[in-house]
Amino acid sequence: LSSLHLKEEKNKPDANGAVVKADDNIEKTEDEEKEDRAAQSLLNKLIRSNLVDTTNQVEVLQRDPTSPLYSVKSFEELRLKPQLLEGVYAMGFNRPSKIQENALPMMLAEPPQNLIAQSQSGTGKTAAFVLAMLSRVEPGNKYPQCLCLSPTYELALQTGKVIEQMGKFYPELKLAYAVRGNKLERGQKISEQIVIGTPGTVLDWCSKLKFIDPKKIKVFVLDEADVMIATQGHQDQSIRIQRMLPRDCQMLLFSATFEDSVWKFAQKVVPDPNIIKLKREEETLDTIKQYYVLCNNRDEKFQALCNIYGAITIAQAMIFCHTRKTASWLAAELSKEGHQVALLSGEMMVEQRAAVIERFREGKEKVLVTTNVCARGIDVEQVSVVINFDLPVDKDGNPDNETYLHRIGRTGRFGKRGLAINMVDSKHSMNILNRIQEHFNKKINKLDTDDLDEIEKITN
Repeated sequence: LSSLHLKEEKNKPDANGAVVKADDNIEKTEDEEKEDRAAQSLLNKLIRSNLVDTTNQVEVLQRDPTSPLYSVKSFEELRLKPQLLEGVYAMGFNRPSKIQENALPMMLAEPPQNLIAQSQSGTGKTAAFVLAMLSRVEPGNKYPQCLCLSPTYELALQTGKVIEQMGKFYPELKLAYAVRGNKLERGQKISEQIVIGTPGTVLDWCSKLKFIDPKKIKVFVLDEADVMIATQGHQDQSIRIQRMLPRDCQMLLFSATFEDSVWKFAQKVVPDPNIIKLKREEETLDTIKQYYVLCNNRDEKFQALCNIYGAITIAQAMIFCHTRKTASWLAAELSKEGHQVALLSGEMMVEQRAAVIERFREGKEKVLVTTNVCARGIDVEQVSVVINFDLPVDKDGNPDNETYLHRIGRTGRFGKRGLAINMVDSKHSMNILNRIQEHFNKKINKLDTDDLDEIEKITN
């Protein structure tokens, strides 16, 4: 935090102590929002050292319901080439993850089958489709046979790393990156069997520059479809690439979420698919104690936070703010008071954010101050306390119930008790809190001094 420079506040606080700066409330442009989705995905890849142990149910919808449904409990059952099996074990996979159990037999079946799969980050999907690509390659043929699309250069590199790791005992297999800046001579043909890249460059390589003969592609993977379609143009480029491929090319599409727009896109890109969905675990507020604290302005909220601080630092806490500006201010104020605080802010590079989360995970800082955008979709395992310094609202100023659940759902996991404290600083925010209570049908009690003992019990 020592390097944190706070910009001069141009606006003075209003009667409630809230500083409203014109640009704080401007909606993010589409590009920033897209960057966020891609950045969140990359961040999860960087901070995840192992697979998420998910208890989610896998739902499989087959294209041909009469064919037997296979799932595997070991990699041996897949009859992989020995050098690939060696690569799988060298990466630390002992047995297939939930999604791999069902997806791999489909992906490796003869004749090849198409697949649309939904699974969040950390479930082993990248390793699954990489294994499918490596299995289908004929190493003796020196031309591209597998094509993988990623939404950004950085995400393409992450997938490339998995291909390199898994194929390290298979030296004949080569990988090329079709990304901006990778300049090749005109008229050159590519000899690498696997190409991974972003849609615009891949489209150029297939059509305009003719580095790749799309008619020879056997496997087409479209990864992170939800991030992909948040980017202007990626959707059309992906569809144009898919239309150049042979009819018997195997199409595999993966997405963390399955809203309607993703689903429509998936159906355009993947004909006659098998479908695998990971049912999300229902988050519940049953094990989470919820309180609110009444204040008159931002400074009083800060004072209340300092009063609770002793109790919350026993455990690990996340404090959510509505804007970057409030988050920076709060982190600076807390550190002035001598508290050890980590700040997660949108100005940071993804690698810097990953380093902050790592320190928080290791307990080097007990408190993480963040904005909603930065923390959405990030998996920090056991957080015991969540403080909403600002209540979550959507762009129209209505309660954002989903975000509320997502924020406080980080506590009270695995049957442990969790704690959520909401700061209320106006009639408007009291109204928001009341609507959140009604939505979840759960009473949120006012925090009294006596409750601090209760808080210490929960956090201990």
